[in-house]
Amino acid sequence: MIADWKIRSLTAAGLPAAVALLQGRARDNLLLLDLVRRFGEAPAPGEMAAELLGLYAGAELVGVAALRPIVAVDADFPGAALDLLAPYLEDLQVGLLKGDPAPIERLWSFIRRRRRHRIWVDRLETCFAVDPNSACLSPASPEAIARGADSRDLDDLVFAARESLREEGRPDPFRGDARGFRRWVAGRVARARLLETEAGVVFVGYADVRSAEGWLLQGIYTWPEARRQGFAALGTSALCRETFAAGGDHVQLAVVDGNDPARRLYEGLGFKPYGRLRTILFT
Repeated sequence: MIADWKIRSLTAAGLPAAVALLQGRARDNLLLLDLVRRFGEAPAPGEMAAELLGLYAGAELVGVAALRPIVAVDADFPGAALDLLAPYLEDLQVGLLKGDPAPIERLWSFIRRRRRHRIWVDRLETCFAVDPNSACLSPASPEAIARGADSRDLDDLVFAARESLREEGRPDPFRGDARGFRRWVAGRVARARLLETEAGVVFVGYADVRSAEGWLLQGIYTWPEARRQGFAALGTSALCRETFAAGGDHVQLAVVDGNDPARRLYEGLGFKPYGRLRTILFT
């Protein structure tokens, strides 16, 4: 009964139960599962430490929610219990919501209840995934070398991050805190994978979650002068091969509604849609 449900902060003692709960639908909970596993670790520069909540029915954990660095709930979080999260969300001044559109709309209603927020991103996306059995990957090319990024690639990674934001219609982060933005990008170097030709770097993608349950790709960007030459397919294929070689169950990513070229690209590599996602970034 909902009267018996309580929201409590997740502590180290509750993490094993949270992992077990999220693994029941790992594909739909991959990002939240990664947050739970990394709970307590020092965040990378420019990123927030994780703040996690548990929904308990007596002593049993029945739901997991995150407040930072993203606002999210697990795929089976009871809809009737969403209202219990309201007191934790009403005072949020900045944040990122990400998840199934229906619960995200309810959580967003709590956040905007007390104040008006500036909305930088509010978009719908389709989630895609590919596993080793359904992948139709592009063969590696000797003209484009796939490799992990290192500190020497920072300028290229900063360029790609700035241009990605510009193409989304978001402000140039260099106008506010150029050094802070560079530190944030530098903190993500270990997750970045590049495709490089004789002309230089032409593609970047970030493996933001790397686990046995699956890898989550974000921040995929192809340099404008290198587009429509197959590099995005080559770079994404290299990331998929790395995933499967490491024992990852699948690769997943999200495509913004209306980005038909990206949808065609990933479908051509064997990715198949499996869900919907709403993303809201606000200050």
